[in-house]
Amino acid sequence: MTGMTFAQWCDEIATQAELMAAHLAGADLCAPVPSCPGWTLGQLVRHVGAGHRWAEETVRTRASAPLPDTALRDLSGQEDGDPAVLGPWLAEGGVRLADTLRAAGPQAQVWTPLPGRADAAFYARRFTHETLVHRADAALASGVPFTAGETVAVDALDEWMELDSLPVMLDLKPERRALFGPGRTVHLHATDVAPEVDAEWVVDLTGEVGTWRRAHAKAAVAVRGPLTELLLTVYGRRSPHDGTVQVLGDGELLDFWLARVSFG
Repeated sequence: MTGMTFAQWCDEIATQAELMAAHLAGADLCAPVPSCPGWTLGQLVRHVGAGHRWAEETVRTRASAPLPDTALRDLSGQEDGDPAVLGPWLAEGGVRLADTLRAAGPQAQVWTPLPGRADAAFYARRFTHETLVHRADAALASGVPFTAGETVAVDALDEWMELDSLPVMLDLKPERRALFGPGRTVHLHATDVAPEVDAEWVVDLTGEVGTWRRAHAKAAVAVRGPLTELLLTVYGRRSPHDGTVQVLGDGELLDFWLARVSFG
């Protein structure tokens, strides 16, 4: 089991931004984004591009406290736009963030929203997968196919598991405590990759906090399907009941889990 490197994350931010920009060709930026209710495609693009620029300034200035993020949060009045303008703007932001991260290095000390984390590597990984998943949103809204590379999709699921299992999540969202109970385990199994990729995850909700591991093991509910579809399911971009994945076992537990752990 191997993860991505800092250099790979930096490269991937720029790559995913460029791919997302390509999804905009000929698209109606007023179109709604089904996986981001209340947003249009134009608002989604501005959110991602503003996020890149916010993270770039955070890392470049070695910020010791959060910078204002109104530009990526308040998208009112920005429902439309010209793909020929917003596409290059989006791609440029990804390149700028990647370049700044490379110049800083993974250990550069900078504020992050996670307690105990103050390094640029956090932004490299987080914005890799922020861009990847919002690229999926753009593809779904534009009606174009979405696929994710094996390495980045596996790392996206690993990062999701790591963030979701942080104790601070229970403080931020106390309702997640309702997840824990005897026999509550979830197994995710990617069916379209080689065994050595180790693309299987077990989520254990039987204790006082959630834990996870890469493993093949029996669980109360198993979700089997292509790696990209597992990614979209876990991130709440697809329903596990729409035929893209196979659910074996306690489907109610799966729905209960997914409804309480969504983010991103």
